[in-house]
Amino acid sequence: MAGTPENISADDDVKFGFQRSEMYQSNLAGTVTSYDRHLFLCYKSHDTWPPRVEASDTDLLPKLLANALKARKDDIKIKTLLTICEVRDDMEVSDGDILIFPEMIKYRDLKESDVDAFIDDVLVNGSPWSSGLQESLSGSYVFVCAHNNRDRRCGVCGPILIGEFSKAIESKGLKDKVCVTACSHIGGHKYAGNVIIFSSGKDGEIVGHWYGYVTPNDVPALLDEHIGEGKVIERLWRGQMGQYVKVTDKVDEQKVPEVTNEEKKPLENGSQESSVTGFSCCQGDAGVSCCRDTSAEQKESKEHGRVSNWFGKWEQREVLTAVGVVGAVAVVTVAYGFYKKSR
Repeated sequence: MAGTPENISADDDVKFGFQRSEMYQSNLAGTVTSYDRHLFLCYKSHDTWPPRVEASDTDLLPKLLANALKARKDDIKIKTLLTICEVRDDMEVSDGDILIFPEMIKYRDLKESDVDAFIDDVLVNGSPWSSGLQESLSGSYVFVCAHNNRDRRCGVCGPILIGEFSKAIESKGLKDKVCVTACSHIGGHKYAGNVIIFSSGKDGEIVGHWYGYVTPNDVPALLDEHIGEGKVIERLWRGQMGQYVKVTDKVDEQKVPEVTNEEKKPLENGSQESSVTGFSCCQGDAGVSCCRDTSAEQKESKEHGRVSNWFGKWEQREVLTAVGVVGAVAVVTVAYGFYKKSR
């Protein structure tokens, strides 16, 4: 493990950095929700992003874009994820530029007044943006969560990893082939360092792979093996954009771990069934939902038990009463017979 960086205290490194106790304590595979397109809005520096940059009243462009995506989600046929990325000179981007993966497209200078038209043209209708020039992206892109105002772990780990990637890219002569920058919250702060890499596999297809628990020592492998050879680093792999791919032994195909339904887990901020509330849902045939309140069922069962018990006791009393009446009648009948004979 690399030593503690000069700008990070030893205490912060133990609490929030690569030395923290929660490192490697969770299973990573399957901690990415399913989506098929990733939209990055280039916007300012990660140091200036508020905790909820897509909901900030002082950052209107991210807020308007996020709200428009939410409002038009039923019209957008491809499930799209929005993330903010930092503006860096070496990436040749400016505030308002849009990067789209896996299409590898860049649009420049989106303004607040353009948001609705952009959503309508590009994401709803699948056409080039009528007010912007479409440019092609090339090479590989590395996004590292460094959203310090959202979570201190990413704030500590992210900038260190960006620095390590930048140095390694420079030393390996990859400046024209690999770009790295900071991005906003992508879910799973406990997995910091969190890294997303968009690169092409052996078949040339662009895929976004998510990695967690990444440390500076892992940077060479991510550049050499993942980007250079198309190999997935399984011990750090969280999942990928699009469909999960089954492991294959073919040398000419990019390998990814197989993730079963049992292994898939929601992101940190996803909702889960709670045994405390007693509320659960199941998926029926043809997508029909059969939600039920198990606590209500338990209550109903108890009430039914009490009623049944009451009826049982009532029936028991009635039977005993009936037996008593029959016995009394029999006694009277016998006595009357003896009485008649005695006369």
